[in-house]
Amino acid sequence: MPILNRAAEMQDEIAGWRRHLHREPELLFAVEKTAAFVAEKLREFGVDEIVTGLGRTGVVGIIRGKGAGNTIGLRADMDALPIEEATGKPWASTVRGKMHACGHDGHTAMLLGAAKYLAETRNFTGSVAVIFQPAEEGGGGGNEMVKDGMMERFGIAEVYGMHNLPGMPVGAFGTRPGPIMAATDEFTIMVKGRGGHAALPHKTVDPIVIGAQVVTALQTIVSRVADPIDSLVVSVTKFNAGFAHNVIPETAQLAGTVRTLSPDMREGAEARIRQICAGLAAAHGAEIVVTYHRNYPVTVNHAQETGHAVAVAREIAGDASVEPAIAPMMGGEDFSYMLLSRPGAFIFVGNGDTAGLHHPAYDFNDDAIPHGVTYWVKLAESRLAA
Repeated sequence: MPILNRAAEMQDEIAGWRRHLHREPELLFAVEKTAAFVAEKLREFGVDEIVTGLGRTGVVGIIRGKGAGNTIGLRADMDALPIEEATGKPWASTVRGKMHACGHDGHTAMLLGAAKYLAETRNFTGSVAVIFQPAEEGGGGGNEMVKDGMMERFGIAEVYGMHNLPGMPVGAFGTRPGPIMAATDEFTIMVKGRGGHAALPHKTVDPIVIGAQVVTALQTIVSRVADPIDSLVVSVTKFNAGFAHNVIPETAQLAGTVRTLSPDMREGAEARIRQICAGLAAAHGAEIVVTYHRNYPVTVNHAQETGHAVAVAREIAGDASVEPAIAPMMGGEDFSYMLLSRPGAFIFVGNGDTAGLHHPAYDFNDDAIPHGVTYWVKLAESRLAA
């Protein structure tokens, strides 16, 4: 089955919504304009129930079918990124230092398109919950909506998410059962030494030298501690120390991220970071304080629901354009919290040959719209078939 004719007919209209959202990006939970736009559209479509303010600024619309039955959730994210846009497009961001560099404008628009179609046709039994979530980009908005009782309030039995993927052809899909995106932990390491004159290093405990050894030693976690078959990233992304050419400072601060695909690897990486820092502190007579923050958990697709997602994608795109065992990605995704709460699956839809996610030259490819809308509609109709 190719894309829906109605989805193709609505492409320009949906692209218009997308470009409107692109011009006015909002960050994290401060998505009031975007949420208001979404709620207004849902009212225009005749959605049966619209609830705002879930997870602080999230929106959920309930579309009821032709009879009683289960409820499935379809989720899109709404927030942008603190990046200065460099696309030069007519619909480029009008807000300095903010842009939709991850395609959440496209995700929101596609789900709105699906909501319009489903509200018009209602060719299903049960209910569809269209979920518009704030603060995916570091705020954990998905977790906030779950903690706000969204699943219980609307009786959601299954939940599905979708994200565009640059480099994957438009019209193609990719997913996998099990871990599909990584846990995203963050660490800060404060090295406390003893400062002094740079000409008298023997009278100091140099935190820069110790910090450099910390950076080098952390690389051995991946290269010499972790099983090479397992996926692990340990990246130091900040190193701040010193203020003058002739002064050895008192402190140095390092920070970075750890990405893992399993709970055991997550536990092991944190433990090893702490062991390395404790050992170097003892060796040099310094104090090293490690602050470790557990951020988004691993995004784990449920096997049965992933099978449903693959089957729908194959009906739309054909076997050759669906990758049912795509390699996991080490980026993070707070849809992970929804998958911890309910069974479901996360899928990628092709964005074509575009700049990468989180790049100032990125733009969502509007040619992907009919494919994403069709996927949402057919997934809802197949999961809620009479």
